[in-house]
Amino acid sequence: MEAEKKAISLLSKLRNELQTDKPIIPLVEKFADTDIWNQYLEHQQSLVSESDGKPRWFYSPWLFVECYMYRRIHEAVIQSPPIDDFDVFKESKEQNFFESQESIIALGTHLQELLKTIEDLDENNLKNEFFKLLQISLWGNKCDLSLSSGNTSSQKTNIINSLEQFKPFILVNDMEHLWSLLSNRKKTRGKGTVSRVDIVLDNSGFELVTDFILADFLLSSKLATEVHFYGKTIPWFVSDTTIHDFNWLIEQVKHSNHKHLSKCGVDWENYIKMGRWVYHDHIFWTLPHEFCAMSQVAPDLYAELQKAHLILFKGDLNYRKLTGDRKWEFTIPFRQALNGFHPAPLCSIRTLKAEIQVGLQPGQGEQLTASDPSWLTTGKYGVFQFDGPL
Repeated sequence: MEAEKKAISLLSKLRNELQTDKPIIPLVEKFADTDIWNQYLEHQQSLVSESDGKPRWFYSPWLFVECYMYRRIHEAVIQSPPIDDFDVFKESKEQNFFESQESIIALGTHLQELLKTIEDLDENNLKNEFFKLLQISLWGNKCDLSLSSGNTSSQKTNIINSLEQFKPFILVNDMEHLWSLLSNRKKTRGKGTVSRVDIVLDNSGFELVTDFILADFLLSSKLATEVHFYGKTIPWFVSDTTIHDFNWLIEQVKHSNHKHLSKCGVDWENYIKMGRWVYHDHIFWTLPHEFCAMSQVAPDLYAELQKAHLILFKGDLNYRKLTGDRKWEFTIPFRQALNGFHPAPLCSIRTLKAEIQVGLQPGQGEQLTASDPSWLTTGKYGVFQFDGPL
């Protein structure tokens, strides 16, 4: 109880600083990333022109202060043993999973039915199934608890039945490039050659299920021989996936009393045991840096991503970090916005929940603004935006 009181008082202090636009203060609790964060804060100070020379909540880059807020929430917890490993968002994440049960069962059933015939599918049918599961993974990204202020954002309907009506809302659709890359590699790779797809995860709960379904399909269809997942080292942006969420979800699915779902869980656990699914986390994902700084700040992570044949970046925060969260013109090419970040061919799979989007056709952004003024932030629209050898 004393630890809880301490954590709550630190969180109250944080809230007060935020609401009253106090200067942003260095982190105090020693953690793996504390020095990097404080160096970044010093760098922000060097950019401030105000008389006291201190970055403040209302006048600092939004990406930086948003990440800083979640890092300070974590600092309040780690300063309060014995609850220093407590995930303040755990309950919300688990609720999202349980409230999406019907949709999750529908997806598990769809996958198991598909796997029965996957060996017999011709190339066109295989491609159609691949596109279907990519879209399911895209619309799974709607379930974001940081957008809904922690209110329920579970998936209540069977998403498979909605794919056709959602299609017009895909603003950039580079799925063909993903298919070409993976299917060509499947045809040309020798026996025993690796084909690796990396997925940089976003939300746990329903979205993570959609990512697992896609990853299972990639292995079963031999479009990939291994899938590597990247999650967060600390609780982050309410619903982001940590190793605990990753393992917890597989356990829940495995122990489901629905036969198709439990079969999924057993298979997924086996993929991990066999090393065909690999989970990584790294402190870089919970730093404020944009991804073009990764090769300097986290060269080990950049080198790991370079081993992939395709990297899928899920969600909005990853998109903001890919593009530096700048106010780009809508027509700026995706590659230009990446600012030199190119460890391997990559694709952003995201529903739009932040005021940034590049790579649109001339006039497309303006048309959307005229017909739907809040199109950038509602999660109604989505993209598959690819950068790689075309």
